[in-house]
Amino acid sequence: MSALPEIPIGPERAHTHSVYDMVGGDETFRVLVDSFYAKIEEDPILRPMFPDDLEEGKRWQRLFLIQFFGGPRYYMEERGHPRLRMRHFRFPIDRRARDQWLGHMLEAIDDAGIVDPARAQMRQYFDRASAFLINRPDEAQTPE
Repeated sequence: MSALPEIPIGPERAHTHSVYDMVGGDETFRVLVDSFYAKIEEDPILRPMFPDDLEEGKRWQRLFLIQFFGGPRYYMEERGHPRLRMRHFRFPIDRRARDQWLGHMLEAIDDAGIVDPARAQMRQYFDRASAFLINRPDEAQTPE
């Protein structure tokens, strides 16, 4: 599995034709993250991995996605480099958890009304990023 590319953070990142611009900016990412977290609230596999209060996580995810998809660098300015693997390592992410998470995010993209080509780009990123974050073997593969 290849590593995810580094997130461009310098002045070379152009906003022209970015996913951020194609989807309409900050508000669409708010809708996306709200939809995603509503699904997490109801998920018996994933909900226990999240804190009781989801607001801080929602905010960080929204700011990260805005930056990653070509918008303002809010996340970097407040939190620094994303370090996705490091920030997620404490959570037991196996294939099942990854698939649940990805399913919710793909549904949230559709709930937010995001259409191609931005939809395809986002789906591809989330598929790769969620696979990259798997840090536990599947239960069926664990030796007894």
